[in-house]
Amino acid sequence: MIILSKLADYGVIVATHLAAVPDRQVTASAVATATRLPQATVAKLLKSLAHAGLVTATRGASGGYRLARGAKAISVAEVVAAIDGNIGLTQCSVHVDECTHTTYCPTRPHWAAINRAVGQALAAVSLDTMVTPAAYVLRTPMRANPSETDEPRYSA
Repeated sequence: MIILSKLADYGVIVATHLAAVPDRQVTASAVATATRLPQATVAKLLKSLAHAGLVTATRGASGGYRLARGAKAISVAEVVAAIDGNIGLTQCSVHVDECTHTTYCPTRPHWAAINRAVGQALAAVSLDTMVTPAAYVLRTPMRANPSETDEPRYSA
């Protein structure tokens, strides 16, 4: 199973929340309340997103955070990279120098291609897409076996 880090997952949630309110500056506290994430975690994520240039911060009484660019111009890949660094499914695909098997590993070139495919898939999804209600519509139910009960199985 391939799973994003919890922080990267939360980073996408935070960025998607900001994309849903593009005309407002939102405080870290308001984002934490709206997303039901711990305030310290949200503050850390917003700092990372700001450092990566994905959000802007304004200080003061009417300050807060907002996306630095339009939601259509920011991909999920950028958000994940801002939190976790380079996207890689294996240690050797991100930290080549740390792998002692690099020079003779027969799978290494294939992992590089897989990493590119995953990166391209994440880059193809914008925050605007994540906000769009159509993104949450379940697809047509599929039955693994036509004689199954009426419990639906959904394809991804």
